[in-house]
Amino acid sequence: MSKRKLRVGVLFGGRSVEHEVSLVSAASVIKNLDRKKYQVVPIGVAKSGEWIIGSKSLDYLKNGKVITKNLRGFLVPEPWKRGARTLKSLSQINSKVDVIFSVLHGTFGEDGTVQGLLELASIPYVGTGVLGSVVGMDKIIQKEIFNACQIPTPKFIYFTTLDKNNKKIISKVLKIINFPCFVKPANLGSSVGISKVYNKKQLKPAIRLAFKYDRRLIIEKSIERAMEIECAVLGNDKPKASIAGQIMPSGEFYDYDAKYVDGKSKTIIPAPLPKKIMLRVRQLAVQAFKALDLSGMARVDFLVQKNPWRIYINEVNTIPGFTSISMYPKLWQASGLPYSKLLEVLIKLALERFQEKSKLHTSYQPKEKWYK
Repeated sequence: MSKRKLRVGVLFGGRSVEHEVSLVSAASVIKNLDRKKYQVVPIGVAKSGEWIIGSKSLDYLKNGKVITKNLRGFLVPEPWKRGARTLKSLSQINSKVDVIFSVLHGTFGEDGTVQGLLELASIPYVGTGVLGSVVGMDKIIQKEIFNACQIPTPKFIYFTTLDKNNKKIISKVLKIINFPCFVKPANLGSSVGISKVYNKKQLKPAIRLAFKYDRRLIIEKSIERAMEIECAVLGNDKPKASIAGQIMPSGEFYDYDAKYVDGKSKTIIPAPLPKKIMLRVRQLAVQAFKALDLSGMARVDFLVQKNPWRIYINEVNTIPGFTSISMYPKLWQASGLPYSKLLEVLIKLALERFQEKSKLHTSYQPKEKWYK
């Protein structure tokens, strides 16, 4: 076992607004996995929910090609089937994998759904488990936990679709948050559906936009004149934090276009922070990682003010971007861990966690067979 190559299934695409980002992350991961140690099995999920397996997967999804039956997935729950099924062409595909490296960003990938499927299938996978994925994706729940753990985060309020009465929301914003503020879907990524709001007039369209993507929204106080700082965390029960970096977005905040499209945003690694503040950012990153029961990897995003120095955690990302310009691998590169070695460590952590969980008892023998 130790001599043969590990079969690594790289899972990408997905039914998410971050589908395209995931494809770019997957291309980088596939390119940088050491072929002397790993055999790569690309596994794509189309926007429609179809699964495609094999070397053509990435190309098919990138170019929007029709997925032929001989490339379709097997024993995979598809959204319209409400169950699992096999394919006649199953024998044509050597589908067994030793570990899954998922870069399914966002909905149906980063929110605990795929993690639950992999747990049921008893397949080791890179990254956080079901619980950590759920709370890491849900901005409301994670911030409630931050408050309970006394981890500083911007003041916030939240609403559901039952609260769509704009007057009620506006009244609470004026009373508790005030302007400027950010309106966000509770569960989403890559800054999709997010608006920065300066007055009552802008609030209504921002609310409508956020509710397009989620049944719950969060409204946060804007931390003005703050540096956008990111820190990468790696590990299971003994996580470590990288040095922190600064994002200098091309727009007013780090939205989707600033992250991926216009190519004008800049990064500074390490961030221009005093040693004491850098250390505190790293400490808080690890503290947040542990508070949310994360494992494997996470990127922790901060808002840092100076004169006087104040540090706020904005959010965590449990499946951070792995593109060539993504901060998570760049931060570890600057901390002395190259991209390919980072992938190796993440796979090792996934296998270690799986082996540890495999030792747990999953059955119990009662004194009497009372159930018969």
